[in-house]
Amino acid sequence: MDRAVVFVAPFALESTLRFVRAAAALPGVHLTIVCQEPVQAFRAKAGEVASRQFSAVVQCRDVHDPTQLEAAVREAGARTGGRVDALIGILEPLQVPLAKVRESLRIPGMDSAEAQRFRDKAHMKDSLRAAGLPCARHVLATDKAMAMAFAKETLPLVAKPPAGAGAKDTFRVERLEDLESWLRTHPPSPAKPLLLEEFVQGEEFSFDSVSVGGKHLMHSISQYAPTPLQVMESPWIQWTVMLPKDISGPEFAEIHAAGAKALDVLGMVTGMTHMEWFRRADGSIAISEVAARPPGAQFTSLISYAYEKDMYSAWAELVCFDRFDVPERRFSTGAAYLRGQGTGRVNQVHGITQAKEELGDLIVEAKIPPAGSPKSSSYEGEGYVILKDTDTQAVADGLRRIVQILQVELTP
Repeated sequence: MDRAVVFVAPFALESTLRFVRAAAALPGVHLTIVCQEPVQAFRAKAGEVASRQFSAVVQCRDVHDPTQLEAAVREAGARTGGRVDALIGILEPLQVPLAKVRESLRIPGMDSAEAQRFRDKAHMKDSLRAAGLPCARHVLATDKAMAMAFAKETLPLVAKPPAGAGAKDTFRVERLEDLESWLRTHPPSPAKPLLLEEFVQGEEFSFDSVSVGGKHLMHSISQYAPTPLQVMESPWIQWTVMLPKDISGPEFAEIHAAGAKALDVLGMVTGMTHMEWFRRADGSIAISEVAARPPGAQFTSLISYAYEKDMYSAWAELVCFDRFDVPERRFSTGAAYLRGQGTGRVNQVHGITQAKEELGDLIVEAKIPPAGSPKSSSYEGEGYVILKDTDTQAVADGLRRIVQILQVELTP
C-alpha cells in the first residue's frame, strides 16, 4: 500500500517546488499538498507533470496556525482513505505547527518539544550550553534593563528575534547608544523578547546533516565568504559558499564531534538539518544555530553535486520512508551569488562571455537573471553560478573569478 503523505507548501516558490516534485515522483507515495495560495495557481506553477502526480491540493488560509493547519490536514487525509502516514514541509517557520498537528493526529515524526528546541534560538543555546557545547553567549531580554546590562559586558553583539531563520532580521550592535536608541522604539517584553548574543568573529561554516532513527549518517561542511551577516549588511556583496572535497581533516574534527552531539541534545531523530558555526582566530569553534530542515540558498543542490546524489529525492525518501543510503563525497562544489547594486530592474549582466571562456569546464548550473527582472528581496540575489571539480582549490579560485567577472547592472 502506498504511503499517504501530506506536504505543506504555502506557496509554489521554485525553491519549494524542487522538493515537492521530488516527493511527488517518489514511488510508493500518495502525495497531497496543503498550500495557502489558490489551488489552481499552485498547480499551474508546479507544472503539468507534477500536478498530475498530486492526489489532491487543499487550500489553507494560514498554514502557520496549527488549528487551521490541522483542519486542512484532516481534509487531505479524508481524500487519501482517511489516513496520513507522514506530514512534511521544508520551511523553518512551519516546523512547530507541523509538529503540533502530528501530535494531535498521532502522525509519526518530530514532536513539538523537539521542534521548539530547534525553532527557539534562546532555548536552543540554553540546551547546547548545558550540554557543554561551544556556542555564543546570549540573553533573552524581556526588558530594556536586561538588554543594556548584557550589552555592557558583551559588545559587539548581534540582535535577532528568538525564532529567526539564519541572518534574517539580524543586526549587529557596535555601540551602547545604538542599542539604546533602537530599544526606545522596539522595547522588548515578556510577550516579545529580544535575543542578544555575542558577535562571534571568525570564519563561518555550515554543518548539514542527515539522520535516521537518531543515528547521524552524513555530515556535509560548507564555508561562507563573507559571513551571512556581512552579506545582509552589504547588499552589493556578491558572496560565495564552497564545499571542500575533503572534510575529514583535523581542522574539522571538533565540529564533527560537537555537531553530532548538538543534534542529539536538540533531539534530532530523522531528517535533514542545517547548522551554522564559526571558527575563531584562535581555532576554537562556536555553534551559532541549527535548523531542523534542509538547507536553502542552493545548498541542497551543492550537496547533490558534491556527492553525485540527488538530495531532493533523497530527502523525500528520508522523510517518507525513514531511509537513506549514504553516498561518498566525490567533488568540491561552490556557488557564487549574483547581486546587483542599487534599486530597480536588471538591465544586463556583464561578463557572461568571459566567464564561460575562463570557467566553462567548471560550471555545472547557473541562473542568470534576464533583463527586466526585478531586484531580488532575498540575500541570495538575482542569480547564481555553481561550480564543480575534484580540485578544491580550482573551485575556490573559480568562485573568486565569478564574482569579479559577472556584474548585475540595475536601472531604476
